[in-house]
Amino acid sequence: MMRSTTRIALAAAFFLFGMLPSSATATSISIAVASNFAPAIRDIAAQFEVRSGQSVRIISASTGKLYAQIINGAPFDALFAADAERPQLLETAGQGVAGSRFTYAIGRLVLWSRNPALNESNCRTQLENLGQQRLAIANPAIAPYGMAAKETLMSLDLWGRVESQLVVGENIAQTLQFVSSGNAILGFIAGTQTLDARLPQATCHWPVPRELHLPIEQQAILLQRAANNSVVANFMAFLRSSAGRIIIERHGYALPN
Repeated sequence: MMRSTTRIALAAAFFLFGMLPSSATATSISIAVASNFAPAIRDIAAQFEVRSGQSVRIISASTGKLYAQIINGAPFDALFAADAERPQLLETAGQGVAGSRFTYAIGRLVLWSRNPALNESNCRTQLENLGQQRLAIANPAIAPYGMAAKETLMSLDLWGRVESQLVVGENIAQTLQFVSSGNAILGFIAGTQTLDARLPQATCHWPVPRELHLPIEQQAILLQRAANNSVVANFMAFLRSSAGRIIIERHGYALPN
């Protein structure tokens, strides 16, 4: 009788715990993402985790820095870059899965200030009359938004005039810190950053016309270590779904066709 009761109790326990999510069976994936897209992908990952029961680890930095880490063996499963160049290089080198590369967002560049002296001023005019003040941009060598800022300044024939007055951030997040803290009077930042409710009120704001720089085409690629990882594939598919695209658009990006 005791043996039978024990068997029944074990069967009931097995049924009960078998129906519950188990952390032991959950898979954690590691996603490398350009700094500008980190807030958006965190929102997407949160929804994916609820729906799938899987865990998503986000590592954010400049695209150039993440690319360098990947080619040196960093254990990332996918890269969400702020350009098309690095994902293409990874695909060509065989470190990215062939055919997995896609454009997930089109970035927008904004000239922004919180300096009270520029209240209700025209940011574009202030850029022309910078004087001895500092201008913040992301590093053009490693940050695509920094390259777009440089291209904009070159298109406006201002690069040579302001180059010695630049405060250069390692990525677009640090660039925002420079201008929001007052270390620079103006800064070229990502349009998505201006939507952050924690950001101080802007005193001037100029959305940079797209014809002044090459498109900020942001691409993603699946990396070879995750070539057969269904959780990563499902995450990337979720990001491209209507639910993911709504979040991307809400964060201020244009969507690819």
